[in-house]
Amino acid sequence: MNTDTGESHPHESLTRRVIGAAFEVSNTLGCGFLEKVYENALTSELRSHGLSVAQQVPIRVVYKAETVGEYVADVIVEGAVLVEAKATPQDHPVYLAQTLNYLKATKLPVGLVLNFGQPRLSIRRVVLSHDHARQQPGIDVITQEPKNEPA
Repeated sequence: MNTDTGESHPHESLTRRVIGAAFEVSNTLGCGFLEKVYENALTSELRSHGLSVAQQVPIRVVYKAETVGEYVADVIVEGAVLVEAKATPQDHPVYLAQTLNYLKATKLPVGLVLNFGQPRLSIRRVVLSHDHARQQPGIDVITQEPKNEPA
């Protein structure tokens, strides 16, 4: 637990706001659209709540001081929470691994994988943590129970 803020994971109150906005998008649009539609709708909803949102953010991947690739993050909220929007009928473990790698590259502590491609919004929270004993990054995945109303 983060004792300084009383939050159980980094940026808990912000991720709750993002999740609430995602529920609003899901409840309004339902499933069946392309990923980009949900990404754009989520961006609009977050901005309507006064949040700073960057969309399609290019991120360099650096290996031993050399840029070895780039990827584009779907959304970064308040410069603190990475959001990956999906619109697939199933959740795939690769989405979590991908998000963990994005967190490592951005040095952001928390990401959300939001899958709008199912009748009920699927939410996975990925927290970049470090096992201080082994000095290796780890992952905590918290599956949110879908709700009909924003959290």
